[in-house]
Amino acid sequence: MNDYVIFTDSGCDIAAETLQRDGIELIDLTFRREGENREYTQAEMATKAFYDEMRGGAVFRTSAANSETIRRAFMPKLDEGLDILYVCFGSGLSGTVGTAKLTAQELMNEYPGRKVIVIDTLCASAGHGLILWFALEAKRRGASIEEAEAEVTDKRLHLCHWFTVDDLVYLKRGGRVSAAAAFFGGVLNIKPVLHVDDDGHLIPVMKVRGRVNSIKAIFKKYVETALDPAHGVYFISNGDCIEDAKKLEAMIVNEYGNHAKLITDIGPVIGAHSGPGTLALFFLGKQR
Repeated sequence: MNDYVIFTDSGCDIAAETLQRDGIELIDLTFRREGENREYTQAEMATKAFYDEMRGGAVFRTSAANSETIRRAFMPKLDEGLDILYVCFGSGLSGTVGTAKLTAQELMNEYPGRKVIVIDTLCASAGHGLILWFALEAKRRGASIEEAEAEVTDKRLHLCHWFTVDDLVYLKRGGRVSAAAAFFGGVLNIKPVLHVDDDGHLIPVMKVRGRVNSIKAIFKKYVETALDPAHGVYFISNGDCIEDAKKLEAMIVNEYGNHAKLITDIGPVIGAHSGPGTLALFFLGKQR
């Protein structure tokens, strides 16, 4: 059995130092301010500064990884005789996975005997990160690359994403809500609760009034659908609203005594589309 290395990208919203500690290789996805040509990686702009700019009216655009970037990342590991398992930002929200799969096939032709497996997580943010965590746990248990692939592929459609945003204007820019819905939502303090469907797309599910009610709605979904609410692993991600993340965790702890495995920041690659104040919960459920 050949050894393998796990790759991911910054769509997972796991801190680079955490990935490095766990031996996971990172492909940096990029973003830029609208009107500028410079591309930034998440390491080049502090998350707090990024959200402060958004609150001040800055608009950011993101880019999928190109083939050359992926090749430069993968080739040194292939040269070492390692296989590659790339746990990738979901295809419902990024074109990276399509490029990665084409590049993987090219590299396997160039490196006979090497395996480059690309997993479309169908996930985003720390949902992607939670699939990555399952892959890492499988590898630590001694799973082969094929066994790790099978395990996380099986878990994908049970990985629940529930989230809310503080301002509908950012979803309006991405075409997720209409201009009228964004306007009246702001006037009436309406907060959407959304999830990611089986194809990896963002789907609005309900509307509630007020931030507290939106957090309660996410907690209710956990209660209703989590496979193991008292012991199951869950991640929380937040767009510069750590206190709300702690409130959500406290609801789960008070009910089940189960603390979050990880509370993480939503980085610019995801935050450019969801905006400051985004709060998300990820866990294994009966279905998405």
